[in-house]
Amino acid sequence: MRTSRTAAVTVLAGALGLSVLGAPAAHAADTGITVSNIVVNDGKPIVVGTSKVVEPPLSFDITLPSGYSTADPFRYDAFPFLYRGDLRTAADTGDNFIGPGGYTCYEQSSKRAHCEGDLYIDPHPSQEHVDSNADATTWKVAVSLRLFKAGGGLKAAERETRSLTVPLRRAAKLTTADASPEPVTKGKAITVTGKLTRANWSTKKYDGYSGRTVSLQFRAAGTDTFKTVKKVTSGSTGALKATVTASVDGSFRWVYNGNTTTGTAAGAADAVDVR
Repeated sequence: MRTSRTAAVTVLAGALGLSVLGAPAAHAADTGITVSNIVVNDGKPIVVGTSKVVEPPLSFDITLPSGYSTADPFRYDAFPFLYRGDLRTAADTGDNFIGPGGYTCYEQSSKRAHCEGDLYIDPHPSQEHVDSNADATTWKVAVSLRLFKAGGGLKAAERETRSLTVPLRRAAKLTTADASPEPVTKGKAITVTGKLTRANWSTKKYDGYSGRTVSLQFRAAGTDTFKTVKKVTSGSTGALKATVTASVDGSFRWVYNGNTTTGTAAGAADAVDVR
């Protein structure tokens, strides 16, 4: 048997922190609910661009207190969320707050349930999920816990912090490698160009990313593995350029390994004919 939290309810948790998480002071009490085994995005950094909604996977376990049962899911509510800065401000205003987009809880016993779903991150300016490049940092994890009376109405609510943190990073892009001349004579020089850009969450555009170390990789025809043949530093506009010696037919591509604020990227490959 499973109990469900509908997308409509949990989307509100992400968009309206005030109405969903803002519990009156009179109800700010220990609920006795335990949320454990929280895993966000399989333990990997979350990478967000400028327009596409990102829904990182989320899983966690719930244990209920005496007097409550997983058979009655409308009498409790518990879920993790991400925040940065002050917990109360994030939860009460929705600023610097990222909540679940939807999740389903699978009943394991009358007191325990395993829940799976996703977070909801929309870079659109109206959502204010990532509206500043300062949001590309390490976010903290907290949980919202609520109990309801049998006849309706809030009985107790609280927020608990966790030691778990989640890196949020700006997406990077690499253009398709452009190798020239084509075809090329064996033993002659071939020049490969490209460009590295990354998401600007303030303008919702991709800007040239300068001063970054980017690898030029080559995969010989008939093989499956790309190998780094040269490393270059991106120019002031993110431009890339490297010259290597042509030896065999194959494909070139650019690869960026990312950093603490920016995700990884791999450009599409360009095949070259060596004669």
